[in-house]
Amino acid sequence: MGRKKKGAPVHGWVVIDKPQGVTSTQVVGIVRRIFDAQKAGHAGTLDPMATGVLAIALGEATKTVPYAMDALKTYRFTVCFGESRDSDDAEGAVTGTSDRRPAMAEIEAAIPRMVGMVSQVPPVYSAIKVDGERAYDLARDGETVILEPRTVFIRSVRLLSPSDRDHAEFEMVCGKGTYVRAWARDLARDLGTLGYVSQLRRVAIGNFTVDRAIGLDTLKGFMHSPAAFEHLRPLSTALDGIPALAVTGQDAVRLKSGNPILVRPREFARIAESAHSDDDLQGLTVFLSTGEGEPVALASFAEGELRPFRVFNFATG
Repeated sequence: MGRKKKGAPVHGWVVIDKPQGVTSTQVVGIVRRIFDAQKAGHAGTLDPMATGVLAIALGEATKTVPYAMDALKTYRFTVCFGESRDSDDAEGAVTGTSDRRPAMAEIEAAIPRMVGMVSQVPPVYSAIKVDGERAYDLARDGETVILEPRTVFIRSVRLLSPSDRDHAEFEMVCGKGTYVRAWARDLARDLGTLGYVSQLRRVAIGNFTVDRAIGLDTLKGFMHSPAAFEHLRPLSTALDGIPALAVTGQDAVRLKSGNPILVRPREFARIAESAHSDDDLQGLTVFLSTGEGEPVALASFAEGELRPFRVFNFATG
């Protein structure tokens, strides 16, 4: 007989407005204890200095984390010009200074050069692994860290305001793997000066938004309380944009056993609406649930079948 898992079978998403000074891992641990959940994970790290949306998955919702991580993210941040830091943010040591300060018109002219598919070298203080070690661990140990440039997608950047001669505030919408700190560093260099991120706030991950997030201290007040569950969102929240179908009880049993089901004409028409072409239709991911709304599986459409590749198990033991 298998060993019983520690904690309760809690499933869903909790969106935290992360405060400064705590790591994402620490927040996940706190939320897990509040709900006494068996399993927890998050959809994208925020540095201790950063605040804002930290989406935490509990239980079977952890199986949907990759979809949340692939969603566009929105950040608001402040760049301080005239100084560089080894971490590219306010927590790092000063590595250089410059007397040059860019004008607002110069900043606005530079932004279009730094949107779209952009090559950037991640900050040395990042979670990227180098020979099996985190880059930030190597950097803290005084080792020289060399990271390769990589291409990221930046959908848009807006200059919100130049706070003063030394600072400017921006809003960025970007894809997975983008480092705001690296973008700020590169913007300053493009403008002939130095710069780093002095403030950073994530305001959205897909449809997880900060205006619907709960503060960590507020949630702590609901430790092991039923009131905490008022802030637990459905597993499907992370699957916004993925076509969904309801299945019968018999089909749900087949899917949960890992077996494919045939797609009926009416269901095929609904799936086809989500595809731009027949090529897009093959391999399309579909979210399947019962008529009562209980998640069943994520399946791939192929050759007239829905083939489950991720099954949701809500067993209580």
